[in-house]
Amino acid sequence: MKLYLDPGHGGDDPGAQGHGLDEKDITLAIALKIRSILQNDYENIDVKMSRNSDKTRSLAQRSSEANAWGADFFLAIHINSGPSSAQGYEDYIYNGLSNSSKAAQYQDIIHAEVKKVNQLQDRGQKKANFHVLRETNMPAILTENGFISNDHDASLMKQSSWIQKVAQGHVNGLAKAFGLKRKPNEPPKPDKPDSGSLFKVIAGSFKSKENADERVEQLQKKGIESFVDSTKVAGETWYRVQAGAFSNRENAEDRLADVQKAGINDAFLVAE
Repeated sequence: MKLYLDPGHGGDDPGAQGHGLDEKDITLAIALKIRSILQNDYENIDVKMSRNSDKTRSLAQRSSEANAWGADFFLAIHINSGPSSAQGYEDYIYNGLSNSSKAAQYQDIIHAEVKKVNQLQDRGQKKANFHVLRETNMPAILTENGFISNDHDASLMKQSSWIQKVAQGHVNGLAKAFGLKRKPNEPPKPDKPDSGSLFKVIAGSFKSKENADERVEQLQKKGIESFVDSTKVAGETWYRVQAGAFSNRENAEDRLADVQKAGINDAFLVAE
């Protein structure tokens, strides 16, 4: 399956702006995570991105490249903006299509999977005359992942754990829509456990180092060693609390379970 993945805006075009965020940074972060999960976890999936860095691409360049490549599906990732009271998730297919079209069938599946995990109000499935939906030869969908202008939605956009959840929701939808098969779990080789991947247990990600330090203290009281490590998300510095790193995914999942039992609900794994 050939997926053309299009993080909206980029370069000279920041897209929507609000709460110290640029749409172009968030769409890229989500898209890169989608590509990573698909390539790491699924078989027979080829992903081409309209951009994998902060560069300018016209709408015509995006649709033309997808058409020339012969993509099976076009997925555009966007962030919404509007009045401060507007919030939530919605997605679009081309308004010239019927409700029984392939694009509409894929939209049904992807919408259902994304809204399960994204912690956003459901604004429904919609149609529009957007360029990338109209000018692409393959089924296409454009997702609007929250409002950068809304306090609630923007606060989620600043969390790396939310970026991970939104990406995973899109992947779950794609896997279901296209019948993607997961890669078999091969036993780790002694000389190369899990093909060299390192699985880090992240017990929360914070904009404030003080909050991260408090999380470390909370974990240590439960007998779980951890420390604070800084990382960049959407151009901003975030403080991640790392509670272990393992070459074996199973061991990492065991530690993740321990962290969650300690009452940390926003913990997740990162493979590097």
